[in-house]
Amino acid sequence: MCGICGIVRPQGVGPGVDSATVIRMRDTMVHRGPDASGIWMGNGVGLGHRRLSIIDIAGGRQPMATADGRYHLVYNGEIYNHPLLMKELEREGVAYRTRSDTETLLLLFARGGTESVHRLRGMFAFGVWDQGENRLVLARDRLGIKPLYYSHLADGSLVFGSEIKAIAASGLVEVALNHHALPDYLANHATSGEETLFSGIKRLLPGHILTWQDGQVRVERYWRLSFEKQERPRGEEELIEEFSERFRESVRLRLMSDVPLGAFLSGGIDSTAITAMMSEMVDEPIRTFSVAFAEREANELEFARIVSKAYGTRHREVVVSPDRFFSIMPRMVWHEDEPIAHPSSIALYEVAALSAEDVKVVLTGEGSDELLAGYARYWKTLANLRFGRLYNKLTPPPLRSRIQQGVGWLARHSAFGRKLRRTPLAMTCDLRSLYLENFSVFSSSRQDRLFTEQTSELLGPSDPYRTLQALMDESPASDLLDILLSVDLQAYLVELLMKQDQMSMAASIESRVPFLDHELVEFAGSLPIGMKIKGRTTKYILRKSMEGRLPPAILKRPKAGFPVPISKWFRGRYSGVVEEFVLSERARSRGLFDPEELKRLCAEHSTGGDDHGQRLWSLINLEVWHRINVDAEPIEAIGGLVSRVCG
Repeated sequence: MCGICGIVRPQGVGPGVDSATVIRMRDTMVHRGPDASGIWMGNGVGLGHRRLSIIDIAGGRQPMATADGRYHLVYNGEIYNHPLLMKELEREGVAYRTRSDTETLLLLFARGGTESVHRLRGMFAFGVWDQGENRLVLARDRLGIKPLYYSHLADGSLVFGSEIKAIAASGLVEVALNHHALPDYLANHATSGEETLFSGIKRLLPGHILTWQDGQVRVERYWRLSFEKQERPRGEEELIEEFSERFRESVRLRLMSDVPLGAFLSGGIDSTAITAMMSEMVDEPIRTFSVAFAEREANELEFARIVSKAYGTRHREVVVSPDRFFSIMPRMVWHEDEPIAHPSSIALYEVAALSAEDVKVVLTGEGSDELLAGYARYWKTLANLRFGRLYNKLTPPPLRSRIQQGVGWLARHSAFGRKLRRTPLAMTCDLRSLYLENFSVFSSSRQDRLFTEQTSELLGPSDPYRTLQALMDESPASDLLDILLSVDLQAYLVELLMKQDQMSMAASIESRVPFLDHELVEFAGSLPIGMKIKGRTTKYILRKSMEGRLPPAILKRPKAGFPVPISKWFRGRYSGVVEEFVLSERARSRGLFDPEELKRLCAEHSTGGDDHGQRLWSLINLEVWHRINVDAEPIEAIGGLVSRVCG
């Protein structure tokens, strides 16, 4: 795992590229590659690299150039079919100087250009400078496991990096809030398209290639999951057997390493399935790592211990206190570049830091839920749609209107009413309402109350679901469930993967995701819906494939997520965090949000009238992000302030 960055300028534009600038960009990401660093400077171009050595530790240094000096590569990731590709290239007469997957990628690109990405099986983000064409090519893996950001400047220059902080360190991009990304962030945990909260800085989307030449940028998509169903009907047993073999192969490929590796173990079915497969492939005990909070409702270590005992793993655990959680929060916002979408990111960093004491690579269960419909919201949405269509058919409009008013009254007075408010009794019966709106953090109606007049005027007509709605409308899937999965694979999952990448890299370890092998993903996309959800049984094919392999207590567990008791904390000793980062004069002086609406949210949460924990978390993180990035306040100062207000 590594960090990459670079600058390219059109000929005759500006003062050229300064090596000190590239080094400064590169070394903001030392955590991504503490083992080695490199730089290459050409005419109007500079490339930087930080290395975490995993494959061919002695070789594989970057930037790496072809023997003739035409192509120069910086690369972050792992190509799991590298040994196979290396043999193919050597049979074709290609001479290797190392045994690294970096050189395989470089040689493939030199021979096939951008078409070479179709031959890669793995996770990657890379940049190749073509000296012959004065052209830069950036590419990101199919699912977005590895991050890549860029800024195309007004003079035609392009700045890129594995992390946004590297681009900001160039000094070529003014750090400012991208106001137009706010509605998306507030509704959907994080920005869900190419826009980031940094004005002028974009993310290269998964499965896309960017080409820069003479100041012009072209972005093209090279991969898309089709969800096309298999022509020949196949029995359940046959599909389960094939899924099991494909999953086994994916895990096996991700054991490729020249350094110690282990696994994150939550005690859920995903991480347990990976641990079970690993135990069949390695001789020595697997190293497993778990994290929890002291609060009973946020502690599932008992399940991880069941798994560890079943497979004889060398198991370690860390319990995170709320004091520790809040003390490191500002540092984690810096690492994540944008506000932390999910509080579990901080726990993820803690287990990554624990793992880094013993291993350099971990396997994780990310991606299974979006691939195989693991969230309850999928079956809830489908059930709501079925009920809503029948309800609308049988109930006259005047009666529906009166029922809606009654639900509104109930919602103001009871938790049961608030649940009814999220059904077709009170909502329009379509995917936008019952899925996008229903599971958002700040819905569009809440945002109308939240934004000040000044912010609303600045935003103009805005739709917080614009990107997600476009993904829904353009989905190649025909079944409703597959449409939801296609949206989440391209948006929600990408944010989860960034959490996984940035928190593990903050601890300088590499995380690998077997469920997101693109060949396994393509097979899952072709599966009948009934192999993903049966009734309320989620991830049906995974559960069936693991029968007899997993402890029954794990196999039959419903999905629990990773609970973080922030709602409880914000009502108790740590309410000072809310006071400082939501209600303080400094926070309110930004003029983004209506002070009265903020007070109402905080009061409702404090008294238990409604649970606004996730909404307060989003607001707190946005303010911390502002102080770090826009105000350039030292992280240590913010951390000290957090400690004081928590005291």
